[in-house]
Amino acid sequence: MIPKPKIIKKLWNPGLPLGCPFLFKNMEGRIKITFSPLDEREAREVSGWCYLPPYDIYNLANSEESIAYAFNPQNNFYAMKDDKGDLVGFCSFGQDGQVPGGDYSVDALDIGMGIRPDLTGRGFGIDFVNSILDFARERFEPPRLRVTIAVFNKRAQRVWRKAGFQTVGRFRHMESRRTFFVMIEKEI
Repeated sequence: MIPKPKIIKKLWNPGLPLGCPFLFKNMEGRIKITFSPLDEREAREVSGWCYLPPYDIYNLANSEESIAYAFNPQNNFYAMKDDKGDLVGFCSFGQDGQVPGGDYSVDALDIGMGIRPDLTGRGFGIDFVNSILDFARERFEPPRLRVTIAVFNKRAQRVWRKAGFQTVGRFRHMESRRTFFVMIEKEI
């Protein structure tokens, strides 16, 4: 009798359209990510990314104003590229990572991020988050790091908890009426 092969990890999401590129982890278990200031072409690309409901709240406005905002160096948006140079995500640091209505009184650097839609839900979240955390600590030397996550987004909450973050607040956005968690890295 031939033994069944051991499945280590599911790397393909059957909900994705055929032809989506695959992105595998390297031998160290981490995806190699490089960061560079987001340029206009990259800002246009990410503004066209579309997430399926309920994650569609993360779709960016595809307007000239939002594109100009994203590639303005003062707003601290960075492109995230894999080892082939493909754009796999973006992140931002500072006020852009805050959602109106949250308590941001603790001294911390806020992080916003977006991952290319065909790469979400495939188990790469902790690799992206750890890369962002390493980059943020090296680039900005913050006292602490913080994220704000929609309550429904259990995937993101799991990843950030795994990265050492804890929930410190909960609030409802006045306009959208959506509820969010504020998470901050645990003190060591």
